[in-house]
Amino acid sequence: MSTEMTALLALVVAVAAFVQGTSGLGFALIVAPVAGLLDPTLVPVFVLATMVPLNLYVVVRERGALDLRGAGWISAARLAATPAGLMLLWAIPQQQLGPVVGVATVLAAAVSLAAPTFTPGRAAYLGAGVVTGLTETATGVGGPPLALVYQHRPPPELRSTVAMCFLVGEVASLALLFGTGQGQTGELWPVLLVLPALALGAGLSRLVHHRIDAARMRFLVLAFALISGTVLILG
Repeated sequence: MSTEMTALLALVVAVAAFVQGTSGLGFALIVAPVAGLLDPTLVPVFVLATMVPLNLYVVVRERGALDLRGAGWISAARLAATPAGLMLLWAIPQQQLGPVVGVATVLAAAVSLAAPTFTPGRAAYLGAGVVTGLTETATGVGGPPLALVYQHRPPPELRSTVAMCFLVGEVASLALLFGTGQGQTGELWPVLLVLPALALGAGLSRLVHHRIDAARMRFLVLAFALISGTVLILG
């Protein structure tokens, strides 16, 4: 990538890290469409690898609110579905990943916006884990199903539990991608370039995450996802 493209990607990563550190979701929804537009080869390895340190930070920061039961069911289902996500990646030509990311983003955001209030149970946890395993391994976007399950829970519980589920799933997806040759170590170089931006966005979120209305932030994130996903589909 050119210096200008790298700078733009770093800016987007900083904004996305701030948004997810504050609201508990949004990183992949923001970064994946932009990364797909800049360079389709950045999806999904770049998105997955960049989220690992961010989610580790959020888990440690808000570990007291973590829902271990929900995270356990989601992670079990997500790990079981990871191989199917890899098969989906094999089935999609590289040039088609951009539109696929866009469609997945728009559909997930639309479903999240329209979802009614409910109390999650085991079936919801398992369903969210399966869908996340499919979409995150193939496209790097897996947050909407998890956000859908926890969207009506207290913000600290949403942020910490979703981050834990992300963390487990991202490590599993990256291991499988590299182990099967679908991921290359050279794809991690852009991750190193944007780490300072990631740290900046995450650090700023610490200053305001307890002050910002999470529901309003969630709406803004999903609205952005609808717009950026549509641009990616049309592009």
